[in-house]
Amino acid sequence: MKKPEMILFDYGHTLLCEPGFDALRCEEAAFPYIVENPQNLTAKQIYAEVQKLFARFQKARDNGIEVHQQQFMRLIYEYLGLTFSISYEELEEIEWMAASLGAVMPNAEKMLAYLEETGIRSAVISNIGWSGRALAGRINRLLPNNRFEFIMASSEYVIRKPDRMLFETALRKARLSPEQVWYCGDSMKADVIGAHEAGIYPVLYEGSAPDDVNPSVHQNEGVEVDFDYLHIYDWDELIGVLQRDSG
Repeated sequence: MKKPEMILFDYGHTLLCEPGFDALRCEEAAFPYIVENPQNLTAKQIYAEVQKLFARFQKARDNGIEVHQQQFMRLIYEYLGLTFSISYEELEEIEWMAASLGAVMPNAEKMLAYLEETGIRSAVISNIGWSGRALAGRINRLLPNNRFEFIMASSEYVIRKPDRMLFETALRKARLSPEQVWYCGDSMKADVIGAHEAGIYPVLYEGSAPDDVNPSVHQNEGVEVDFDYLHIYDWDELIGVLQRDSG
């Protein structure tokens, strides 16, 4: 196993997690900023409409198409006749912070510091509807010492992993060939299979998050592959593998 020049990372349940995520709190946090509400909707009623619309888009997301959060907000809020005193960009950050402040996965900071010390480059590719700006802001707030060269949110690229175009775009941004790069994520389908199909060595990370109510292992049950990949449960294991490869 050759030591990589760069390691690409998934976001959710890989670098960071979102303990206690509650989408209702999004609408409760947005509610004080409403300046027009012709139907006199409550936060709970708005939440119910948001969930109905999101369910309509879920099939598209399952088929690899991403929906940008600010576009989604514009559609549902203007459909309901709501206007706000702040921009959708500002509203997005308020809503995400209200849903969950986020938390760092165990030993992620230690692992990223090791990559920095050993000269291994790093970046992020995430399947996420939140904007790239909001994603970068959250990562930089919770992992302030990161040295990510770029952070790619699927919301900014229309498509979702495992589409190989996302991985190949990252390779071009990094100016590296696939055999020089590893990809770490918690999903067999989106991360392991997606990386492999782009020629990138996959690492399946199934660590336990704080307040973990949806372990990665559940989404990976029954998914089998016929190629090699590294399977780890803690970021210390990745450090150990890299140390052995350097020895």
